[in-house]
Amino acid sequence: MTTAGTTLVIGATGTTGSRTAAQLTAAGHRVKAASRRATPVAGTEPVPFDWYDPATHAAALDGVDGVYLIPPVGDSDPATIMLPFLRQARTAGVHRAVLLSSSAIPEGGPAVGTVHQALPGLFEQWAVLRPSWFMQNFTGEHAHARSIRDEGIIRTATGSGRVGFVDAEDIAAVAVRALTDEQAPNTDLVLTGPEALGYDDIAAIITEVTGRSVVHHRLSYEQMCDHLTTQVPVRFAAMLAGMDRAIAGGAEDRITDAVQRLTGRPPRAFRALLGRETRCSS
Repeated sequence: MTTAGTTLVIGATGTTGSRTAAQLTAAGHRVKAASRRATPVAGTEPVPFDWYDPATHAAALDGVDGVYLIPPVGDSDPATIMLPFLRQARTAGVHRAVLLSSSAIPEGGPAVGTVHQALPGLFEQWAVLRPSWFMQNFTGEHAHARSIRDEGIIRTATGSGRVGFVDAEDIAAVAVRALTDEQAPNTDLVLTGPEALGYDDIAAIITEVTGRSVVHHRLSYEQMCDHLTTQVPVRFAAMLAGMDRAIAGGAEDRITDAVQRLTGRPPRAFRALLGRETRCSS
């Protein structure tokens, strides 16, 4: 049994936001699709939204009873702007919030971990999605995908560490259930794919499926920091490189049953996703 009402999807043009909005509307739910340019998303009501512009927040929250939260990208301290918004959302009548975090960030940890810690005190119904690294990092506009296309190289400081890479469609499917089931999970959910793979494995699978030679260049933590500072602010680069270092130490070498348990179907494997996207682009 699912709840009725209107859901605000923040970041509705992004990797998981667009998929969550699409799956919600396909299931007959009303969606306000929030993004900085209020880009139309089929079947939704587009609304302008900018985390750093509080003037856009009230209109986005009007008539909403659930919200899917994508933190501001690249902000190492998102709680500063997210917590005032969440308090405003509660006052406006929002009763359920689902937050996108990361498997690498525990409750009370850095960045969005602070928001995670505060969420149960703000809403009676809530969930924190903590997906592992996205499979789409290798096929979309992520730095890895660009370096694969431009150079045939994936650069990380993960060494031989393995990751339970997860399909963004599966993350969205869990988000829809967390937003619309009669009772929210009221917990955090670590989301993974069906297998843990190293970046050497990822490079080998891409090479096999696409026919394009791809290799994994193993960098040190310091080299990765230097590389990332050409793309993101220094503090955020250090945090991302630190996540790579944690992977090298085995922190992400796990798989969970959360996707199967919440959606009733197994998560998609990387090889299957890559084959699907290769066919669609041919």
